[in-house]
Amino acid sequence: MSILKLTHLNVHFPTQDGVVKAVNTVDLEMANGERLGLIGETGCGKTVLGMSIIRLLQLATKVEGKIVYKGKDLLKLSEEEMRKIRGKEIAMILQNPTTSLNPVLKVGDQIAEAIQLHQGLDKRAAKEKAIEMLESVKISSPEKRANEYPHQFSGGMKERAMIAMGLACNPSLIIADEPTKGLDVTIKMQIVKLMKEVTKRKSMLFITHDLGAAAEICDNIAVMYAGELVEYAKTEDIFKNPLHPYTRGFLNSLPSMGLKPIRGMSPSLIDLPTGCRFHPRCDHASAKCKTEHPEMVEIENGNYVRCFLYT
Repeated sequence: MSILKLTHLNVHFPTQDGVVKAVNTVDLEMANGERLGLIGETGCGKTVLGMSIIRLLQLATKVEGKIVYKGKDLLKLSEEEMRKIRGKEIAMILQNPTTSLNPVLKVGDQIAEAIQLHQGLDKRAAKEKAIEMLESVKISSPEKRANEYPHQFSGGMKERAMIAMGLACNPSLIIADEPTKGLDVTIKMQIVKLMKEVTKRKSMLFITHDLGAAAEICDNIAVMYAGELVEYAKTEDIFKNPLHPYTRGFLNSLPSMGLKPIRGMSPSLIDLPTGCRFHPRCDHASAKCKTEHPEMVEIENGNYVRCFLYT
């Protein structure tokens, strides 16, 4: 049974330079209890896709298609109905906790605020629950830390606080946006281990360009390039036998694989290439790739790829 299904999702928004086509005809389905990694380079549309699910984009954004959560199309709900879902049923752990946490409020009070709103507890009970949540993400001296401000937390502790806030109302679906970004290697490993533990019985969309973290946490991986999905497969298949030339190039750019960069630059989401979005950077591009746009095709065992090499 699926908990989330995106159908022909398009997310475009106007800028002074033109319309940014951040998400283009994305079809994606998450099973209940699945931890799905959404990977790709910075600027490929990953965060916009995550924000569109909980409808936290600017008003001028044009969103088309369907975002069905537990049988409800979220795009058809009123703003009041969405407020009841955000935080309570679908929680988002935002990237960059330094800017996401309110600098003038105590960390415990920020977590307690969400608990009060969605669980109806009084202020004291919500604060106690907030302390429990800080303890659950392995912050030492949680009662003391709950009464401190964000600037008194290290980067890793701020990330743990954001995770505690996301889990506070026991959501069914977590959208984690780059939770390991900007952390040193040791702290990153701790956060990855923590995310793996706290999401054992939950569904999670794990948005990242950190392939190591995705490999450790996720059951399946969807690869995004220039606003669209180019490959979807089981995590082990992505790493053992990547199909799309972009996925192979992305993996080969890792230090452990020899730091071989993909030639060229990611295209502008305002002026996308014709045909296959990746053809200007692809070593396998043919004349067909330059004029025709490939569809996602199933290869085997529920693995999909968007490339003419497989049609």
